[in-house]
Formats: sequence, structure tokens, C-alpha cells
Amino acid sequence: MGKENCGDRYNEMCRLEKLRESDYTVGDERQRKMGLKYLGDSTKVEKLKGSRMKLWMIRMTTTVLLWTCVVQLTALGEMWGPRVLKGWPSCFTPSDSPVAVESSVIAKRIVLPPKRIYKNNGYLMVSCNGGLNQMRAAICDMVAIARYLNVTLIVPELDKTSFWADPSEFKDIFDVDHFIASLRDEVRILKELPVRLKKRAEQGMVYSMPPISWSNISYYLHQILPLIQRHKILHLNKTDARLANNGLPIEIQKLRCRVNFSALRFTAQIEELGRRVIKLLRQNGPFLALHLRYEMDMLAFSGCTHGCSDEEVEELTRMRYAYPWWKEKVVNSDLKRKDGLCPMTPEETALILRALNIDRSVRIYIAAGEIYGGERRMASLSSAYPNLVRKEMLLEPSDLRLFQNHSSQMAALDYLVSLESDIFVPTYDGNMAKVVEGHRRFLGYRKTVLLERKLLVDLIDRYNEGFLSWDEFSSLVKEAHADRMGAPTRRVMIPDRPKEEDYFYSNPQECLQLSDGPLSTSS
Repeated sequence: MGKENCGDRYNEMCRLEKLRESDYTVGDERQRKMGLKYLGDSTKVEKLKGSRMKLWMIRMTTTVLLWTCVVQLTALGEMWGPRVLKGWPSCFTPSDSPVAVESSVIAKRIVLPPKRIYKNNGYLMVSCNGGLNQMRAAICDMVAIARYLNVTLIVPELDKTSFWADPSEFKDIFDVDHFIASLRDEVRILKELPVRLKKRAEQGMVYSMPPISWSNISYYLHQILPLIQRHKILHLNKTDARLANNGLPIEIQKLRCRVNFSALRFTAQIEELGRRVIKLLRQNGPFLALHLRYEMDMLAFSGCTHGCSDEEVEELTRMRYAYPWWKEKVVNSDLKRKDGLCPMTPEETALILRALNIDRSVRIYIAAGEIYGGERRMASLSSAYPNLVRKEMLLEPSDLRLFQNHSSQMAALDYLVSLESDIFVPTYDGNMAKVVEGHRRFLGYRKTVLLERKLLVDLIDRYNEGFLSWDEFSSLVKEAHADRMGAPTRRVMIPDRPKEEDYFYSNPQECLQLSDGPLSTSS
């Protein structure tokens, strides 16, 4: 039955319904006027029974016709059917009513890309490892790999066993429905395996392996795809840094960007809280986000103990040995610091910000966890910049209650604030610093101060030892960072040494609007 025919049937049903109501009214009035004298008239009784039978038949016919139209419309399609049913015209609801208008607006607002049609080669399961931004980059890589191999991706599983022990699922941090729907023209993504395959997975009958780090796409085509085709399901674990920075098809690079900058949207709750923090920060003008990477786990992992007491050094060392997957155990902190491989301390950070002429009155948002050493280590920075704030100072305890013991959700909030800050200063080039840097480039090369730590450590030591005056120190710091403010640069590529070249997500140049003039090369 066609759409027009159903519409005609429905109009006829509406007319019959109104006639039926009219018959009831007229019949009741007639009985009232004529009184009891007709009750004994068997002929009239027979006619009354016949009338009631006719009304019953009309009602049954109406119900059957209506149900037939509903079934036919539902069968017309997944997308069109629900819209028609939601906006189905009523006998008593005008087409220009608020309900009808609202339904029309919602239908126009939600526009999904068409599904990509392809032969499915199997199913790819993914278990990410590390902190939020390490997992974020891995998710982007795995989507690109699934697209290239024509396989169905299962929504990635997030790390729950690392140092942070965050129990958050993907849906607790990211808008999972948006993630799936926004990429449907590229790759099929499911929240879980189909029932038959899910039972296999629950019984442990799934081939699992870590892919090789920094692999080219040909590795996945020639070694990973045959495994998926053979086993139907493949589980990849330890997915961080498993796809090369360079030498990939341009469509792969652009898809990595699309996932990172569009598909991976935080949950509405996190987004709303982020907007509230940004609004509070902007009440006093521009603000600076300082990613002060000086938490206990960072220092224990890196072995960087400059400025720590003997007791703190022992505590950090015990922690480093407690985690077997932290492979580096014996660390020379002084040597590592001089090589620029340690995060800047809060004391060093205060000197650098002053040398860069950052206004003392500017509001500085500390985008980090608990600083190791507490107020003692923060004293110099607090003295130089009294308007230091943290999310715990800006929000009510009730706002953060659901985020407690969920470090990745806290990191997501810091990510949003860092992204929108007028100046972003990371004190260490970890995963968050790199991914936020690249995202700020994508949003229009927002000012990001990329600290040259090896040079800065040398300048700070010379200043503290009296070999440089303040003016000399400040001048050298400014000169060293004149070209390290997040301006357009070419990504450094080092063949056969992928770990030493620039990270794709810190400068995804294939997705950026570069100027036509000569560009500097980031170092």
C-alpha cells in the first residue's frame, strides 16, 4: 500500500470517526425525546440493535485499516518510517501545532551521513592502555585501521588496570552514540559483538595480540587482515603508538583527524561542566592553562627528583619498582634533567613564566592532578602568580562528586579547559600536551608555549648560580621561544627512527590550513 493511499484511508477513517460520534449524539437525543413508549416496540428495538451492530462493524473496520497503514509505513524503511509515525497527522491536531513543528525541527537537525556499504572482513576488538590522551590517540588509529581493512570495529575498551585504576567505560567519557553515527559513512562500529560471536568471546575463544609499534598500514593489510579473516574476530591489546606518524595514505591521516577532532566528543555532562569552568575563568578576562605535570606518578615513572627531599626520593623509587611494566628502574635524575627529559618543577615554571613576561595578575588554571610536595613545592609559583585556580576551587563539591576516583573524566575536563585557554603552557611533552597542542593547531593555531626544556634547565642553573642577570636570562628565554608558540610548522620526519620524530597528533599538518610562505621546522 503506497503512502498516498494510506493518507486517503486515514482521512476516510477520520471522517467515519466523526460521523460515528455524530450518530451517537443524535441517537441519544432522539431516545430522550421519544420517551418510553417506543421501548415496547419490537420493530424499533430490532432497528436499534442493527444500528449498534453497524457501529461496531465500522469501529472494527477502522481499527483494521489503521493497523494496516501503520504496518505498511513501518516497512517502508528504517529512516523514513519513524519520522512519518512521529509526525502522523491527527484528526484533532493541526499540522502547524507546536508538537508538529518541533518534530519537524528535530528531524532536520539530526542529519546522519549515509552508511558505507562494503563487504565485512571480520570484527576488530580493541583494548586501549594508558591515560586518557594515550587512549584517545589509539582510538583514532584503530578506527583508521578498521576502515582500511574493511572490518567492523567494536567500541574500544578503556584501560582500567594502569596506575590510575579508572573504572570508566567508553560511554562514561565519550558520547558513544555520536561516535558511532558520525563515522557510519567510513566504518561500521558496534557497541558489542553479535550474539553468536559474543558467546565465543565470553568463552575466551578469541585470538588476542599486541600489534607492532609504529607500524605502517601495510603491516595491518598483510599481517593483521589475514588473522581477522581466519579467526573472524581479532582482539588487539596495547594499542598506543601502533600506527606510524608518516608514510601513510592521505585519506588515513585525514580520518585520524576526523575521529580526533569530530567523532570523539565528550559526554554532555563533561562538556557542560567544561563550559561552566571556562565561563567562570573568563569573567576576569583572558586566562592561561598550565599543564603542570608534577604528579607523583609522573615523577616516579620518570625518575625525576630535582628539588625533592631524601624521604620523597625514597618514596618515588619504591613506587617505580612497584610497577613491573615501568621498565626503567635505575635512573640518574640529574643527568636526565640536564638532557631535558624531566618535567619542569613548579619553581622552574615560575621563573619561566616571569621571563616570558606573563602578567602577574593573569588567572592561571592548573590543569593537573595533585602536585607532589603540595603547598611547599607550589610556594614559589603561588607567590609569583597569586591568581592560581584549580577546578576544585571553581566548582562545588557536588559538581565533582561523580568524577571522584575517575581520573580520565577529570583529565577530560582539564582537556576542554586547556583547549579553550588563551595561552596553553605544558611543562612536559606527555600525551595530553601533545594531543592538546595538535587540537589547538587545528582550531586556528592558538597560542601554545612549547618549552625547550634542555635549554631552559641550563639557563635556570646559570641564573641561580649568578652567571646571568635577570634581564639576560629573560631575554634568552624569550629568544629561545620566539618560534615555539604553536605557529604553523612542518612536522619533523626521521626515517627508521619513528620514536624520535614529531608525533602526528601534536602537528597533524595534513589536516591543517598552512600558509603559502616558508614554514619553520619544529625541533
